[in-house]
Amino acid sequence: MGKTVKFFTGTAHPELATKIAEAYGANLGDITIMRFSDGEFTASFEETVRGSDVFLIQPTFPPADNLLELLLMVDAAKRASAKNIVAVLPYFGYARQDRKDKPRVAIGSKLVANMLTAAGVTRVMTMDLHADQIQGFFEVPVDHLYASSIFLPYIKENFDQTNLVMAAPDTGGTKRANSYAKYLDLELAICYKQRRVANEVQDMLVIGDVEGKDVLLIDDIIDTAGTLTKAADLMIQQGAKSVSAMCTHPVLSGPAYERLENSQLSQLIVTDTIPLRQESSKIKVLSVADLFAKVTKRVASHESISSNFII
Repeated sequence: MGKTVKFFTGTAHPELATKIAEAYGANLGDITIMRFSDGEFTASFEETVRGSDVFLIQPTFPPADNLLELLLMVDAAKRASAKNIVAVLPYFGYARQDRKDKPRVAIGSKLVANMLTAAGVTRVMTMDLHADQIQGFFEVPVDHLYASSIFLPYIKENFDQTNLVMAAPDTGGTKRANSYAKYLDLELAICYKQRRVANEVQDMLVIGDVEGKDVLLIDDIIDTAGTLTKAADLMIQQGAKSVSAMCTHPVLSGPAYERLENSQLSQLIVTDTIPLRQESSKIKVLSVADLFAKVTKRVASHESISSNFII
């Protein structure tokens, strides 16, 4: 990496980009996303980036314009002779399309990785990929950060660990929840679910003892909140004293906010990798800005980033 570090962002999440730049000790660079009357748009750097290490901060949640904005910014930086182009994706969209789970389907996360590489990124920085193997889809280095660096200190400071049980809302999240449970020396509970169609839970049961306990559900993404809220309600039915949840990426689409308000969840703790569409008294937001800024400094100075990983 070179000596000149510059930060830019598109229109997806400028608030987070500003926080990351400020935590680093810099300002966001001047870039214009110009939109034409037909909806087409283009990206233009309004300052030189020649020979610079350019960090483009842009989560790629829907609409797809956010991804296309990032690709155009990468292409513009490459054509403007940037030395290194780092795509900073606090939320990596299409990560749930990581394999062929039935015949004749796309592997969206591999396609996005190919497009970013083809556009000219020299490095990718992201957080809590839905599947760790997505790192291997890239032909450039990937710095995969974990929200546990933020969540674990928060748990220690704000939860009574003498009566706490870690829980996974589904079997897919068992490894993540088990890592938290081992680190904190807590018991583990698992919700086993069956689906008939995507985003709709058919049946669910609890594996583990939650009676009289404060339960903390851990997940990486909360989308429609169907699984999470049903798991919380089931925990209460099984005798849990209270149920809270921690999720890295608050996608919160469709009926998610309504489900949260009507559920037995006492609180939902998320990060700001994705901006909230609306406020909720149950949602607490923790910022990832300091972590991304810290790792950016280490990457720019060729230092190890492993010290930022707790589990």
